[in-house]
Amino acid sequence: MRVLIVEDERRLARSLAQGLGAEGFAVDVVHDGREGLFLATERDYDLLVLDIMLPGMNGYRICAALRAAGDETPILMLTAKDGEYDEAEGLDTGADDYLTKPFSYVVLLARIRALLRRRGGGAAPVLRLGDLTLDRSARRVERAGEEVALTAKEFAVLEHLAGRAGEVVSKADVLEHVWDFAYDGDPNIVEVYVSVLRRKLGAGLITTVRGAGYRLVDRAG
Repeated sequence: MRVLIVEDERRLARSLAQGLGAEGFAVDVVHDGREGLFLATERDYDLLVLDIMLPGMNGYRICAALRAAGDETPILMLTAKDGEYDEAEGLDTGADDYLTKPFSYVVLLARIRALLRRRGGGAAPVLRLGDLTLDRSARRVERAGEEVALTAKEFAVLEHLAGRAGEVVSKADVLEHVWDFAYDGDPNIVEVYVSVLRRKLGAGLITTVRGAGYRLVDRAG
């Protein structure tokens, strides 16, 4: 899952990015409203976290511009303001949720996960593919009834492939959704993680489609 944070309080933005990164999210951070709007329109995000008071362009205008362009990416707005009129304005411009600073990180994470579930059409947070069970909320994976311990990044790669089970997913697509745009390391890192998942979950679960990418079988077994 890929998240864009547009927040001019650099310490807060850094803290949020570190926390979400530890949960397996790919997180991009910008501190200016115009740059945030540019990235939101140029890249594919699963969720946006927008501060309202931003240099260049405020969060209300960013949200309104995205909705006017037909972008339905879930938006969680953050603000130091407090009051029902501020909340109403944020929601009227098309935001999906609203959180007033200071806030609990645990609450922020719960709101983000709720918005992502809602985006999936209310689908259950548990994916079952044959004897593979992936619980997105609990970040828990089982194979044939046995829990398999995965790191946050391993889980993120598996979650992305499982969400498109049966389809061929390119290495570039995995990088785009699991690593942030600042990553400039070896793209073969994807192969490393796929290899680890095969070792932990079984070699037959993820197949390589030569020259195209990877496919997680839609009926694990």
